[in-house]
Amino acid sequence: MDQVIAAAGLRKHFGRPGHQIEAVGGVSFEVERGEIFGFLGPNGAGKTTTLRMLTTLLPIDAGTATVAGFDVAHHSGRVRQRIGYVSQLGGADDLATGRENLMLQGRLYGGEKRAVAARVDDVLGLLDLAGFAERRVRTYSGGQRRRLDVALGVVHEPTVLFLDEPTTGLDPQNRANRWDHLRSLREQGTTVFLTTHYLEEADSLCDRVMIIDHGSIVAEGSPRELKRQVMGDSVLLEVADEPNGLARARGALEGAGFVREMATTADGLLRLYVDDGARALPEVLRRLDAIDVNVKTISLSAPSLDDVFLAKTGRSLRDGTALPAEVAA
Repeated sequence: MDQVIAAAGLRKHFGRPGHQIEAVGGVSFEVERGEIFGFLGPNGAGKTTTLRMLTTLLPIDAGTATVAGFDVAHHSGRVRQRIGYVSQLGGADDLATGRENLMLQGRLYGGEKRAVAARVDDVLGLLDLAGFAERRVRTYSGGQRRRLDVALGVVHEPTVLFLDEPTTGLDPQNRANRWDHLRSLREQGTTVFLTTHYLEEADSLCDRVMIIDHGSIVAEGSPRELKRQVMGDSVLLEVADEPNGLARARGALEGAGFVREMATTADGLLRLYVDDGARALPEVLRRLDAIDVNVKTISLSAPSLDDVFLAKTGRSLRDGTALPAEVAA
């Protein structure tokens, strides 16, 4: 495999002199040809800002990036010819049909009419759009629109497809269908770079994941490799509302030999990392019962990407707080 994206020390600031906020703080990474690469992080972490720099939509303040073999800052036109970009907002013409939108996109990229028409037919079939390709886009459902957006991003056969939060707003069925479509694109040789804040999306879909928080990379690797960094099991428990219940629970479990790490989530749950969950659960309940702390719920699970984020940052990715508005792009 060879590199299709290479970034070194990318930085981006917003604001005015003396009041600048660093949205992306010197990130470096590489993406191999033919993989689905996920950029995972909470809203406002710098995902979209990084993507916009790579797609030439934002100037790079510092650092370098090459996409499809061309320097983003110095050969932006050549980069644009070789990439597809699907934003969160989409870009289809509501008054035109799906086929008309795709034909126009292919012709704008310089394709000959007959070749573009054949490619449009292929893309319509690949993304399950053929059944309503002759309808005006304004009649499409939300899921159909998002599929058309992806089709517009690949009709010119780009080397790399950039997707910004591709399944935001979709129901679980449509989200799963979108994953299948993206896997099909990868099988055809397209490299996919996507941003997401959905843990299950990154875990199920991506060959490799990079996790970003407040503009800095906190972890990178395949989902399996990252989860291996968090050994053991995760116990999540909720104690009954009572005076100092959570604090008393923490006190009873701190220093216990079977607890390797402990953290409190933003919604007041207590998360424990233990080596053997099956053995730890009875001991947790015994210790809390001994001090009359009532447990409302308790669950046991294998490590997740959220556990990786928590281990790296001290907080849950699901609890991630957004940066100020000018950075949250």
